[in-house]
Amino acid sequence: MKNRRVVLAGASGLVGSSLLAYLLKDSSVAEVHVLSRRPLDISHPKLIIHVVDFKFLPPLPPLDEIYLALGTTIKQAGSQEAFRAVDFEANLAVAYAGLASGATRLGVVSAMGANANASIFYNRVKGELENALSSLSLEALIIARPSLIIGDRDKLNQPTRVGEKIGTWISRLLNPLLPMNYKAVEATKIALALLSEVPRHQGKRLLLSGEIQGFKE
Repeated sequence: MKNRRVVLAGASGLVGSSLLAYLLKDSSVAEVHVLSRRPLDISHPKLIIHVVDFKFLPPLPPLDEIYLALGTTIKQAGSQEAFRAVDFEANLAVAYAGLASGATRLGVVSAMGANANASIFYNRVKGELENALSSLSLEALIIARPSLIIGDRDKLNQPTRVGEKIGTWISRLLNPLLPMNYKAVEATKIALALLSEVPRHQGKRLLLSGEIQGFKE
């Protein structure tokens, strides 16, 4: 595809910032519409930043693809309700808005263990989002289910999460023994996997960490 018009939510996060960087470099992408709660300190000829309230999204311009990388933690959000408002409600709102603007292809960052029937709240919300997106009329739905996501949070002025720091240390220590789907995965790899599959795949596809590791520039 050429002259692709895409919308991205979550551009300030680890995976989202990688998605944005690759989209801006991609010559087949004509427009990148970023939805953000705050202005972003970045400019590019094909970048349009929309400062929005995700509860009341305005109509979006014509689109071809949707990339969802919005995410938080219960600790950062302050409550389960606030977490759900970001990880489920805001992502789904962007999907609906993108679909209404003509988008037929969608990529989303989910999580290993996502399951709408899970006893763990985090995994349950991720699974509920996957189910909701699966019910939409899309030509392609690419769901990335990474294990531990690693990357340079300092570069994004984000605090390193304690659980992530511990998980990264354990992952590196046990890396030779871990199955591929349980190994930590770089945020850039997740972005590359979504950007490879969303434009060309037909139907629904799940990408686990083991497969995500194989994507390269």
